Amino acid sequence: MATVDVRLFAGLRERAGTGRASVEVEAGSPVAAIWDLLGLGECPPGIAYAVNRAYVEPDHPLADGDEVALIPPVSGGSDAPRIGVRLSPDPLDIADLHARANDPRAGAQAAFTGTVRNRTGEQDVLRLEYEAYEEMAVDELTRIAAQAAADHGLVAVEIAHRTGTVLPGEASVVIVSTARHRPAALAATQWIIEQLKASVPIWKREVYADGSVWVGQGS
Repeated sequence: MATVDVRLFAGLRERAGTGRASVEVEAGSPVAAIWDLLGLGECPPGIAYAVNRAYVEPDHPLADGDEVALIPPVSGGSDAPRIGVRLSPDPLDIADLHARANDPRAGAQAAFTGTVRNRTGEQDVLRLEYEAYEEMAVDELTRIAAQAAADHGLVAVEIAHRTGTVLPGEASVVIVSTARHRPAALAATQWIIEQLKASVPIWKREVYADGSVWVGQGS
């Protein structure tokens, strides 16, 4: 037997009364078999499956310890949202990120750009130094983007974060949410910001003329 962690979002979460469940299946069972084990009635059309944060076909075999996400269609269609996530030591191209998140189905883009300020309290900030557990950070950013897309009906999401040295005035993080309507895009972007600060393993050091200090992501 295999024990898998099942994640549910948006309408599926409401239907189940929970966003998470633990299910036992025969090892090697197709991921599509999860639906019947949840006891939620008839499977709605357009459901997509992800195993360990990657989209898979319904016949993908399951193994013990897998995380399975059942992803409902985004609002207004069955196409999976386009998700872009990146960490980069190079300056972020804000216009390019907006262009990547553009979509003819959408009526709104909401974006957040976090920049490095040149002063904190009484200290002049010379630079920030970002350190990341990169593999985990990319996985976590992808999970956050996918959940935001499912919960808010987004058609595209782009999240980019700097690593290494970032100077005052430069962008350290850019988030772009694209949706059919403005309220969804705004709400998704705000939610992504808060989730990023809470759970993505990226740390920053503020460097001053007379020293430095590690500070929280929310600072």
